[in-house]
Amino acid sequence: MPVFLHSFCRLLLFDGLNLNSTEISMMFNDQGATQMLRIGQGIDVSDSFCEPLALTSAYCFSSASEAAARFGGTEPGNVYSRFTNPTVKTFEQRVAFLEEAEAAVAFASGMAALSAVVMAFAASGRNIVCARDVFGTTLTMLRQHFSPYGVEVRVVGMLDYDAWEKAIDSATCLLIVETPANPMQQVADIARLSRMAHAHGALLLVDSTMLTPVLQRPLRHGADLVLHSAGKYMDGQGRCIAGVVGGAEALMQPLRAVLRSQGACLSPMNAWLLLKSLETLELRMQRISASALSIARWLDKHPNVGSVFYSGLESHPCHEIACAQQAGFGGVVSFEVGTSQKEAWAFMDALQLISIATNIGDTRSMVTHPASTTHGRWSPEDRMHCGIGDNLVRLSVGLESLADLQQDIDLALQIALAQKDQSVRGYSLLETLE
Repeated sequence: MPVFLHSFCRLLLFDGLNLNSTEISMMFNDQGATQMLRIGQGIDVSDSFCEPLALTSAYCFSSASEAAARFGGTEPGNVYSRFTNPTVKTFEQRVAFLEEAEAAVAFASGMAALSAVVMAFAASGRNIVCARDVFGTTLTMLRQHFSPYGVEVRVVGMLDYDAWEKAIDSATCLLIVETPANPMQQVADIARLSRMAHAHGALLLVDSTMLTPVLQRPLRHGADLVLHSAGKYMDGQGRCIAGVVGGAEALMQPLRAVLRSQGACLSPMNAWLLLKSLETLELRMQRISASALSIARWLDKHPNVGSVFYSGLESHPCHEIACAQQAGFGGVVSFEVGTSQKEAWAFMDALQLISIATNIGDTRSMVTHPASTTHGRWSPEDRMHCGIGDNLVRLSVGLESLADLQQDIDLALQIALAQKDQSVRGYSLLETLE
């Protein structure tokens, strides 16, 4: 008997109609069209070695009362894929385990995750204290989309702990910091900021995208919430965007409520891709971090490079705290080329192996110009305060051969600076080569 008829038959028998399967099947005249839709709905995938992908928007309930109970929250189970999906739930459970969190909630993007945190824990008349040295869109979102609703945004220098102390008061609901910071690699003292936040009843959110749980676990150091733009290192292959927040179960409940109403849900397909990527996360982060440290040390001695910003360098002002609270230094290295945007762009355009792209965390190396892309909407003053000059480039190190990456960078630097020299003399590089 077709699977779809079984439940129907059982219900009819329960009601005392005593119809058999043959009599029931005779009730359906166009069985071909019907069975094309219904046969196989009850497929069992419990023995699949690879996690099944739950590409569904809705779920079947055994009765109307079960549907009401699930929607009302009195009975556990899936309700609607906007806020409950088995594949997404598995991803959330894995991230929670990695972060040593009680639970996690996934979103469609990192910015969706951050906006949900603000919606859940901020309110008109309260204030948020945010480090200036965060992902460029973070400050833009807070100022443009939450300030008009009465949420005051107070911006402080990431390493200016006196400024943090002065900015936090009884109306502060949330502290936001990204550590290491993108792109300058400053490292905040998470435990110190946690003590400041908790002294005033506020929460500390740490964006740990740059390191992943493999190299940093902020909850260990007192953070209340840890956030990841999961389409970066967690995916690692530039295939999807996603966001996830981990923390105590009591803090995840308001986030789930926002997700249910807001609707910025992670697609099951992207959750499945992320699950596959998490299987290699530790190996990728170890290799990428080792290569990035080697490149940072090489660049630090390169005659054609200005300042290098990487917390793994002993000369970096945050090296000591990075060693104390991190298990590695990540894959992003920023450095200065020449003295202006012209030289930085010339360097990028001369690269043959490394791609020009604004993402980070891919298996393939990428370079970008923060002042004109990721932080382009910032004011020149904000960029100056964070040290993001027009000659700064950001390199996201991938899994290519270290020798090949160094060769590509070295040649591009030679071409970029040769163009500068020829320009000064009044000749173009092309004319010189001809």
